[in-house]
Amino acid sequence: MYRVLLVEDDARLAALVTEYLHAYRFEVMVVSDGSRALERFRGFCPDIVVLDLMLPGMDGMEICRQLRAVSATPILILTAREDTYDQVAGLEVGADDYVVKPVEPRLLLARLRALLRRAAPVADVEVESDDGLAFGQLRIVPRDRMVFWRGAAVELKSNEFSLLLILARGAGRVVTRDEILQQLRGIEFDGIDRTVDVGIYRLRKRFEDTDGEPQRIKTVWGRGYLFSPSAWEN
Repeated sequence: MYRVLLVEDDARLAALVTEYLHAYRFEVMVVSDGSRALERFRGFCPDIVVLDLMLPGMDGMEICRQLRAVSATPILILTAREDTYDQVAGLEVGADDYVVKPVEPRLLLARLRALLRRAAPVADVEVESDDGLAFGQLRIVPRDRMVFWRGAAVELKSNEFSLLLILARGAGRVVTRDEILQQLRGIEFDGIDRTVDVGIYRLRKRFEDTDGEPQRIKTVWGRGYLFSPSAWEN
């Protein structure tokens, strides 16, 4: 499930877009006041931002400029103008694409999917099947709950295996602590629980990822963890 931060003050349009995207397994957070967009971005950690340009509090151009200064998260702008002024200006301050209002939900969905594909790193990964997932020297077989590293079986505790599988299935994108805890235990991260951090530390030790800055399972500060699909070749 991808996270979308929708910055839009038109409540009717926001509700329409949210309902449509929910049907395609997107989680949507709506922000109607531009002055709160940056704060919500930091707290929600979205995979993509949909940004109206005409907003109260802070206009979309300035939000886009400030977001791009601190993040490479894809940004799609919504513009009510059919001429090229807003479109070009938005792209120049850091937006990745645009959709002209009135918004056609199917077109918006297609543009979001295209941006997410472009943002995802190229991965040497097999499609999950009965044989499992493969990343270079790592193979995970969910059916048998087994892991092979450099040709040898690796013994993992049940919660370590589950954590590794959650990360691997989200390879190439940041997986938040909330997502991990929801899948592991059905609870939200309360800011105190260190279960995930301890599990990550143990996985890094098992897969020799503790020298210097971790490369296989990376920490993305303020967001979560990223399983790097290209870091398991040796």
